[in-house]
Amino acid sequence: QVQVMESGGGSVQAGGTLRLSCEVSGYSTIPRCVGWFRQAPGEGREWVGNIVRSSGHTEYNDALKGRFTISQDNAKNTFYLDVNNLNPEDSALYYCAIRRDGGCVGLRTGKDNFWGQGTQVTVSS
Repeated sequence: QVQVMESGGGSVQAGGTLRLSCEVSGYSTIPRCVGWFRQAPGEGREWVGNIVRSSGHTEYNDALKGRFTISQDNAKNTFYLDVNNLNPEDSALYYCAIRRDGGCVGLRTGKDNFWGQGTQVTVSS
């Protein structure tokens, strides 16, 4: 059974930094891509970025580029989202996800994904 588990959220002051982690397990076929998303209260889910496991290639939402960095530790099946210079607008539930088919195409749409429970980030001014 596929499990996706995020951790590392918390309450931080504006300007601070957080590292979020995502562990993926139980997959019969190693997923080729992992994505990060976030959802603020009253808003839809927003794609943050993806990482390709084999190459480490990353891509990001243009609106968020610059303060978000996705990385991985393949040996641990763990993926990271570093967020710098946090501001209150970054307060959200942060999720990671993999496609049900383990692929990369369509991951950013949020459809047909396995999701974790999310980890809450709260930024105070």
